[in-house]
Amino acid sequence: MSQAATPVVELQAVFKTYRLGQHVIPALQGVDLSVQRGELLALTGPSGSGKSTILNLCGLIDRADSGDIVLGGQHVNGLNEVQRTLLRRDALGFVFQSFNLVPVMTVYDNVDYPLFIAGVSAPERRERVMAQLQAVGLQDHAQHRPDALSGGQRQRVAIARALVKRPKLVIADEPTASLDSHTADQVLDLMRERGHAEGAAFVIATHDSRLTSRCDRVLALLDGSLL
Repeated sequence: MSQAATPVVELQAVFKTYRLGQHVIPALQGVDLSVQRGELLALTGPSGSGKSTILNLCGLIDRADSGDIVLGGQHVNGLNEVQRTLLRRDALGFVFQSFNLVPVMTVYDNVDYPLFIAGVSAPERRERVMAQLQAVGLQDHAQHRPDALSGGQRQRVAIARALVKRPKLVIADEPTASLDSHTADQVLDLMRERGHAEGAAFVIATHDSRLTSRCDRVLALLDGSLL
């Protein structure tokens, strides 16, 4: 199978339950999901439907009870915590509703940090960070701190930080929830443009109809099952 045809991430008959005291809560009930390179996939559904569970499984933050998860052709169920951490570091990017930028770091340093952690050389880091900041239109804000930026600009920094590692997959949790409509439109267009340009797949949990209308595919969840 060619690399282009290999899904970025696959969930195969995945089940996940959580315990709350004496109660067992079925979070996912036999979910099958396949996401292709460059695809923007939106997951919709009410709170408790399983969106966050899918994000946590795809992001290697949680483990499935049963079923198979394949990331970039690699079966992840049997990996130990060190292997999962390294794969998360190298293959995944994350974008959050609250941006999760380090407030004492400049924009440049926030985007640079994942490359620094991964041991990328200083010259290559500079080149990649500035290229990403230019791609998201923030090259002139490189030395600003996050509190000097608007919400939309902070989310652009978060997108640059997620993509600077050249990940296979970006996990985005309600990335437009704290943005006004005009800013949300700009951020969504940027995610779509960068995802297609760089071949990174986005899996996005959202309640935002502005976002779903711009995604390549929308899947609805209810009570742990895809509709």
